[in-house]
Amino acid sequence: MALIVPLALLAGAWSFQLWGGLFPCEMCLWQRWPHYAAILVAALAFMMPPRVTKGLVGIAALLIAISGVIAVYHAGVEYRWWHGVTACTGTLDLAGLTPAQRLDRIMGTPVVPCDVAQWTLGGISLAGFNALISLGTAATIAILLGKRR
Repeated sequence: MALIVPLALLAGAWSFQLWGGLFPCEMCLWQRWPHYAAILVAALAFMMPPRVTKGLVGIAALLIAISGVIAVYHAGVEYRWWHGVTACTGTLDLAGLTPAQRLDRIMGTPVVPCDVAQWTLGGISLAGFNALISLGTAATIAILLGKRR
């Protein structure tokens, strides 16, 4: 669970970005980093002795929860419950371009506001879904880790 859920959430985020045409805002990208780390820690747990595995899974759950907390904050910004700390971001690669090409690329790059949900389902944004899934997963892992065998 600590490995599969972050993998699935990141696969979904990348799918929306690459094939759905939804560019991530800065806060969207913030939510991804703890998931990347959780994947690494959870994968490492498979290679460790059982006495170490439980601690690594706990760390992965904490990282998943951190992404969920960031997602709650981002969803709150999208729903106008509070103000965000950043306004907008753009996604572009300027490597190997001439100055004129760089300017053209900058001018043609979409600006992605963090306070506008690009996609919703049933009134829940992608940040909202990440919050629900991440926090639910972290809580489930914590409950399972707390059970005695």
